[in-house]
Amino acid sequence: MSRLASIIANPSGLVVLQSSVSQTCLPILRQILKPARPPSRTLLFSFLYPPSLLVGSLASDASLISIFDYTERIPGYDAWTDSRQDILNAIRSAPPGSLNVVIDSVDTLASDISSDSQTFKFIKTLFTLILFPPAPPSVVLHLLSCSFLSLVTQTALSPTLAHIIAHPPALIEHLIMAYSMLPPPAGPAEKFWSIFIPISERAPESQRLVYGPGGTGTCTGAENDAKEFVVELIIRGVGNEGGKRTTERLLEGWDGEAAESPERLRSLRALLSRKKTEEKPLDPTQNVSFNLHLTTSQEESRGRVPLPYAHQSSATCSTIYYEPDSADDMDDDDPDEDLDI
Repeated sequence: MSRLASIIANPSGLVVLQSSVSQTCLPILRQILKPARPPSRTLLFSFLYPPSLLVGSLASDASLISIFDYTERIPGYDAWTDSRQDILNAIRSAPPGSLNVVIDSVDTLASDISSDSQTFKFIKTLFTLILFPPAPPSVVLHLLSCSFLSLVTQTALSPTLAHIIAHPPALIEHLIMAYSMLPPPAGPAEKFWSIFIPISERAPESQRLVYGPGGTGTCTGAENDAKEFVVELIIRGVGNEGGKRTTERLLEGWDGEAAESPERLRSLRALLSRKKTEEKPLDPTQNVSFNLHLTTSQEESRGRVPLPYAHQSSATCSTIYYEPDSADDMDDDDPDEDLDI
């Protein structure tokens, strides 16, 4: 099972799903919202997308998931009320058991509150409420890239983190074609990430590749058979040796409703296989205007040619003959006599 599939099947701790204008992460969020094993229970708080778009038929089963639709609470329209206290009350009144809290989208909540610091304080309070259940809890936050992202991913909120970032396949295609850079394990990981991270963080670059001339479009996430995309995983945990934190960065793919390796994505399969073929070791004797190969008879004739400096004798001792030069001092006098010591 891939790391992404494992996180979706058993979310634990803090899970951040990051979408962008060029690529949505909603297909992964739908899989996380699928029925959990009892006594686990899911609380979904919707601020941006209608719950029916996220859970579908599960919306009618109150024993599996509790849905709180806050999409109509818009500041400046009608009688807007702050949703933070309602969320905390819903968590406090949840039945015993493992609790999965999902907020879509937390950047919309931060926009409603008009304060990133107050939103961070609220999320931290939420963590304290679900910190000591019988089974490990999870908090899943879906958001777009924004200033609040740097706050929610810091260790002050949670020592463990699964940060899932959706990217369009066009970004990987661009790296392969423009930089001849294959994603790991097909290419060197350090070199790939050193190029991939700066380009992926420049949102206009991805938007140009998707929506510009010759763009491939994007995964809208409106249907279950959504298009494929690439997933960047940043997994932060606590190691066994001395409690040191470890951070791992991986690249996986998504196809329809399941995690998949990037090599098996339809949009990248042909390109990655072609690049692997092109990277085979080159034969220096090919594509030259003369023949560099020897026939069998030529190799035999070459082997019979005596080498000019090969020793033919089997003598076990040797003698060095030296003829003194005119400047050599061969007498037995003191060699330091001329130093006038």
